[in-house]
This record gives sequence, structure tokens and C-alpha cells, in this order.
Amino acid sequence: MRILLIEDDLKLKKYISEYLRAYDYNVDTVENFDDVMGYITKINPDLIILDINLPKFDGFYFLKLIRKLYKIPVIILSARSDEGEQIRGMELGADDYVTKPFSIGILLAKINALLRRVKDYNEEEIEVGELTLINNSMKLKYKNQIIELTKNEYRILNILIKNIEKVVSREELLEALWDDSNFIEDSTLTVNMTRVKKKLSDLGINNSIVTKRGVGYVFIGVDN
Repeated sequence: MRILLIEDDLKLKKYISEYLRAYDYNVDTVENFDDVMGYITKINPDLIILDINLPKFDGFYFLKLIRKLYKIPVIILSARSDEGEQIRGMELGADDYVTKPFSIGILLAKINALLRRVKDYNEEEIEVGELTLINNSMKLKYKNQIIELTKNEYRILNILIKNIEKVVSREELLEALWDDSNFIEDSTLTVNMTRVKKKLSDLGINNSIVTKRGVGYVFIGVDN
């Protein structure tokens, strides 16, 4: 995955770049702020980290241009922490807003979560036998039945089905459930897992999710 970092603070640029590269991201940085859009066109990144306080034009100016031309996910990085600025950023099309000072671990988690959601949305359907997870509408189809899923139910099934017959740890599932603004408690995972099993049971699918006590869960497939 390729990330374009648009940041003029040299120390921060170096710190973020080195950290993300350690997690196997390809990171490009803008060096000439007279040609920001040229960098985007040339690099065609999977995600953009955009500072607001930039030379000549601020990040909001570039965000408007980006949204006119691209659907690339954008995370704003800014020292402007007041609510109005954050709302402005989101209304202009940013996917997330991180205020300085920030935890680099939190930034990484937000990048991972955002790229995962984009990937999931682009994969319209995931099929296992006659069971189909419809990503862009968060529905579950089995034979001639279709049911609606909540956001959390969808996220649980998405990661379990993609890792069929593999143990998915509780920590991985908690990360998948983590919303942009709230950490998810362990009890929330348990409640949502119970609901997922109930919905599968309503479709006539029983015992497809096996609990590995103290470790996580395994989706073992569907008996047709």
C-alpha cells in the first residue's frame, strides 16, 4: 500500500515516514508544495495524510481539489483541534481527522482501519458455498434468504469469513469493531458475536462459528 504524506514539518515528516515504513507501507512525501496535485497524480496513492498548515495554500484548499478529482481516502493531520475545524474537514470530504499532538500508534490504527474499510467496500461480495456477504449493503444472503446486518455484525462476519478455518483472535476482532471515535470494550464483542450466531441460526446455519476459549473464534464454513 502506498501512502502520500503532505506535511511541511521536516522532523514530523521523517518520524511518520520511518514509522509507517517499518510496518511495510510505501511512503512518499511532498517536497515541492507548488506541485502538490502533481505528486498525487504521479504517485496515485492508496491513502493521503494531509496537514492543514502548509506553505502558500492550506490543506483544506488541497482537500477540495482532491475531492473533485479522486476518491482516495484522506486523513487530515492538524494542530487545529477546535470542533469547527474538524467539522469543516469532514464536510469537505476527509475520512478522518487527527489532531496534533497525536499518538503515532493511533494514527497507524486509523490508517489500517480506513484502508481495510475501503478494501472491503470495493469487494462487493464474499461467497462461501451458498452463503454470501454483500459488502456495499451490509446484508447476508443464504440460498433464497437475505437479512440485514448491523455495522458490528457485518465487520465480525467480514473478518471471520475472509479467514475461514483460521483462528481470529479477540484482539483482531476488537480492532475491526473499533469505531473512529470510540474504543470497543471486550464485552461488546461478546454481545455482538452472540447476535451474529443468532442471525446465522435464523438462516438455518448452525455451529459455523467455533469459540476457541481464551483465544478467539474460527469460521468453519457452511454445510449445504
